[in-house]
Amino acid sequence: MSAAALNADSDQYQLHDVIRAAQQGDRTAMDELCIRFERQVLAIAFKRLGNWDEAQELSQDVFVQAFRRLDQLQTPEAFPGWIRQIVVRMAINRATRRRRLANIDQEILEATVVSHSDPSMAAMTDETKQQVHQGLRSLRDLDRQTLVAFYFEEQSLLEMSKNFDAPVGTIKRRLHTARKRLAQACSGLVGPDAI
Repeated sequence: MSAAALNADSDQYQLHDVIRAAQQGDRTAMDELCIRFERQVLAIAFKRLGNWDEAQELSQDVFVQAFRRLDQLQTPEAFPGWIRQIVVRMAINRATRRRRLANIDQEILEATVVSHSDPSMAAMTDETKQQVHQGLRSLRDLDRQTLVAFYFEEQSLLEMSKNFDAPVGTIKRRLHTARKRLAQACSGLVGPDAI
Protein backbone atom coordinates (compact mmCIF):
# COMPACT_ATOMS: atom_id res chain seq x y z
CA MET A 1 0.00 0.00 0.00
CA SER A 2 1.40 3.42 -0.96
CA ALA A 3 2.08 6.25 1.50
CA ALA A 4 -0.70 8.35 -0.10
CA ALA A 5 -3.20 5.52 0.37
CA LEU A 6 -2.12 5.12 4.01
CA ASN A 7 -2.55 8.89 4.59
CA ALA A 8 -6.03 8.81 2.98
CA ASP A 9 -7.05 5.90 5.21
CA SER A 10 -5.63 7.71 8.25
CA ASP A 11 -7.51 10.92 7.34
CA GLN A 12 -10.79 8.98 6.97
CA TYR A 13 -10.22 7.28 10.32
CA GLN A 14 -9.49 10.63 11.97
CA LEU A 15 -12.55 12.22 10.32
CA HIS A 16 -14.67 9.34 11.61
CA ASP A 17 -13.41 9.98 15.16
CA VAL A 18 -13.88 13.75 14.90
CA ILE A 19 -17.45 13.37 13.67
CA ARG A 20 -18.33 10.83 16.37
CA ALA A 21 -16.92 13.19 19.01
CA ALA A 22 -18.88 16.13 17.51
CA GLN A 23 -22.06 14.03 17.58
CA GLN A 24 -21.51 13.63 21.31
CA GLY A 25 -21.27 17.42 21.74
CA ASP A 26 -17.49 17.86 21.76
CA ARG A 27 -16.90 21.55 20.90
CA THR A 28 -13.28 20.95 19.92
CA ALA A 29 -14.41 18.36 17.38
CA MET A 30 -16.99 20.80 16.00
CA ASP A 31 -14.28 23.46 15.65
CA GLU A 32 -12.12 20.92 13.83
CA LEU A 33 -14.94 20.20 11.36
CA CYS A 34 -15.41 23.93 10.75
CA ILE A 35 -11.70 24.36 10.07
CA ARG A 36 -11.55 21.37 7.73
CA PHE A 37 -14.64 22.22 5.69
CA GLU A 38 -14.91 26.02 5.90
CA ARG A 39 -13.15 26.73 2.59
CA GLN A 40 -15.20 24.12 0.74
CA VAL A 41 -18.49 25.42 2.18
CA LEU A 42 -17.54 29.04 1.37
CA ALA A 43 -16.54 28.14 -2.18
CA ILE A 44 -19.84 26.39 -2.88
CA ALA A 45 -21.86 29.20 -1.27
CA PHE A 46 -20.01 31.87 -3.26
CA LYS A 47 -20.39 29.93 -6.50
CA ARG A 48 -24.15 29.66 -5.90
CA LEU A 49 -24.79 33.19 -4.58
CA GLY A 50 -22.12 35.29 -6.33
CA ASN A 51 -21.81 37.55 -3.28
CA TRP A 52 -18.96 37.15 -0.81
CA ASP A 53 -20.78 38.65 2.21
CA GLU A 54 -23.83 36.48 1.65
CA ALA A 55 -21.61 33.43 1.12
CA GLN A 56 -19.89 34.03 4.46
CA GLU A 57 -23.21 34.48 6.24
CA LEU A 58 -24.60 31.38 4.59
CA SER A 59 -21.56 29.30 5.53
CA GLN A 60 -22.11 30.17 9.18
CA ASP A 61 -25.76 29.19 8.88
CA VAL A 62 -24.74 25.93 7.18
CA PHE A 63 -22.51 24.90 10.07
CA VAL A 64 -25.19 25.80 12.61
CA GLN A 65 -27.70 23.70 10.66
CA ALA A 66 -25.23 20.83 10.24
CA PHE A 67 -24.40 20.70 13.94
CA ARG A 68 -28.09 20.75 14.85
CA ARG A 69 -28.66 17.72 12.65
CA LEU A 70 -25.33 15.97 13.11
CA ASP A 71 -26.97 13.22 15.15
CA GLN A 72 -28.94 12.26 12.01
CA LEU A 73 -25.72 11.44 10.13
CA GLN A 74 -25.37 7.67 10.44
CA THR A 75 -22.22 7.23 8.34
CA PRO A 76 -19.49 9.65 9.46
CA GLU A 77 -17.54 9.08 6.24
CA ALA A 78 -20.45 10.63 4.34
CA PHE A 79 -19.99 14.00 6.10
CA PRO A 80 -18.23 15.78 3.18
CA GLY A 81 -21.05 14.99 0.74
CA TRP A 82 -23.70 15.60 3.39
CA ILE A 83 -22.46 19.11 4.19
CA ARG A 84 -22.16 19.91 0.45
CA GLN A 85 -25.85 19.02 0.06
CA ILE A 86 -26.76 21.31 2.96
CA VAL A 87 -24.82 24.22 1.39
CA VAL A 88 -26.40 23.74 -2.02
CA ARG A 89 -29.94 23.44 -0.61
CA MET A 90 -29.56 26.49 1.64
CA ALA A 91 -27.97 28.55 -1.17
CA ILE A 92 -30.85 27.71 -3.50
CA ASN A 93 -33.37 28.71 -0.81
CA ARG A 94 -31.55 31.99 -0.16
CA ALA A 95 -31.26 32.83 -3.86
CA THR A 96 -34.97 32.10 -4.35
CA ARG A 97 -35.94 34.37 -1.45
CA ARG A 98 -33.59 37.09 -2.74
CA ARG A 99 -35.26 37.03 -6.20
CA ARG A 100 -38.70 37.16 -4.60
CA LEU A 101 -37.69 40.18 -2.47
CA ALA A 102 -36.14 41.92 -5.50
CA ASN A 103 -39.44 41.52 -7.36
CA ILE A 104 -41.35 42.96 -4.41
CA ASP A 105 -38.95 45.94 -4.22
CA GLN A 106 -39.48 46.61 -7.95
CA GLU A 107 -43.27 46.49 -7.51
CA ILE A 108 -43.08 48.97 -4.64
CA LEU A 109 -40.83 51.29 -6.64
CA GLU A 110 -43.18 51.22 -9.62
CA ALA A 111 -46.19 51.81 -7.38
CA THR A 112 -44.63 54.88 -5.78
CA VAL A 113 -43.34 56.60 -8.94
CA VAL A 114 -45.45 59.70 -9.54
CA SER A 115 -45.31 62.22 -12.37
CA HIS A 116 -45.32 65.90 -11.30
CA SER A 117 -46.62 67.17 -14.64
CA ASP A 118 -49.46 69.21 -13.17
CA PRO A 119 -50.19 71.00 -9.86
CA SER A 120 -53.04 68.67 -8.89
CA MET A 121 -50.64 65.69 -9.05
CA ALA A 122 -48.12 67.58 -6.91
CA ALA A 123 -50.83 68.32 -4.34
CA MET A 124 -51.85 64.65 -4.29
CA THR A 125 -48.21 63.68 -3.86
CA ASP A 126 -47.86 66.01 -0.86
CA GLU A 127 -51.04 64.58 0.64
CA THR A 128 -49.77 61.05 0.03
CA LYS A 129 -46.47 61.90 1.74
CA GLN A 130 -48.34 63.19 4.77
CA GLN A 131 -50.44 60.03 4.88
CA VAL A 132 -47.36 57.81 4.57
CA HIS A 133 -45.72 59.67 7.47
CA GLN A 134 -48.92 59.31 9.48
CA GLY A 135 -48.93 55.59 8.64
CA LEU A 136 -45.30 55.34 9.75
CA ARG A 137 -46.16 56.92 13.09
CA SER A 138 -48.85 54.28 13.64
CA LEU A 139 -46.38 51.38 13.20
CA ARG A 140 -44.53 49.57 15.96
CA ASP A 141 -41.05 50.91 16.73
CA LEU A 142 -39.14 48.08 15.03
CA ASP A 143 -41.20 48.34 11.81
CA ARG A 144 -40.82 52.13 11.73
CA GLN A 145 -37.07 52.00 12.48
CA THR A 146 -36.55 49.39 9.76
CA LEU A 147 -38.36 51.43 7.10
CA VAL A 148 -36.72 54.70 8.14
CA ALA A 149 -33.24 53.16 8.07
CA PHE A 150 -33.75 51.69 4.59
CA TYR A 151 -35.78 54.39 2.82
CA PHE A 152 -34.96 57.65 4.60
CA GLU A 153 -31.42 57.03 5.88
CA GLU A 154 -30.63 54.90 2.79
CA GLN A 155 -28.74 52.27 4.77
CA SER A 156 -27.74 49.14 2.91
CA LEU A 157 -28.93 45.75 4.12
CA LEU A 158 -25.43 45.05 5.47
CA GLU A 159 -25.37 48.33 7.38
CA MET A 160 -28.80 47.58 8.80
CA SER A 161 -27.66 44.10 9.72
CA LYS A 162 -24.82 45.57 11.79
CA ASN A 163 -26.93 48.37 13.29
CA PHE A 164 -29.84 46.11 14.23
CA ASP A 165 -27.51 43.24 15.22
CA ALA A 166 -29.44 40.79 13.04
CA PRO A 167 -28.62 38.66 9.97
CA VAL A 168 -29.30 40.15 6.53
CA GLY A 169 -32.04 37.56 5.96
CA THR A 170 -33.82 38.77 9.09
CA ILE A 171 -33.52 42.39 7.93
CA LYS A 172 -35.05 41.49 4.55
CA ARG A 173 -37.93 39.73 6.28
CA ARG A 174 -38.46 42.72 8.59
CA LEU A 175 -38.51 45.09 5.60
CA HIS A 176 -41.05 42.95 3.81
CA THR A 177 -43.27 42.72 6.91
CA ALA A 178 -42.92 46.44 7.70
CA ARG A 179 -43.88 47.37 4.11
CA LYS A 180 -47.01 45.24 4.34
CA ARG A 181 -47.96 46.79 7.66
CA LEU A 182 -47.36 50.29 6.30
CA ALA A 183 -49.52 49.52 3.27
CA GLN A 184 -52.29 48.30 5.59
CA ALA A 185 -51.94 51.38 7.79
CA CYS A 186 -52.10 53.65 4.75
CA SER A 187 -54.96 51.82 3.03
CA GLY A 188 -57.46 53.45 5.34
CA LEU A 189 -55.83 56.85 4.90
CA VAL A 190 -55.16 56.91 1.14
CA GLY A 191 -57.51 56.39 -1.74
CA PRO A 192 -56.93 53.27 -3.86
CA ASP A 193 -55.38 55.21 -6.76
CA ALA A 194 -52.81 56.97 -4.58
CA ILE A 195 -50.93 53.91 -3.33
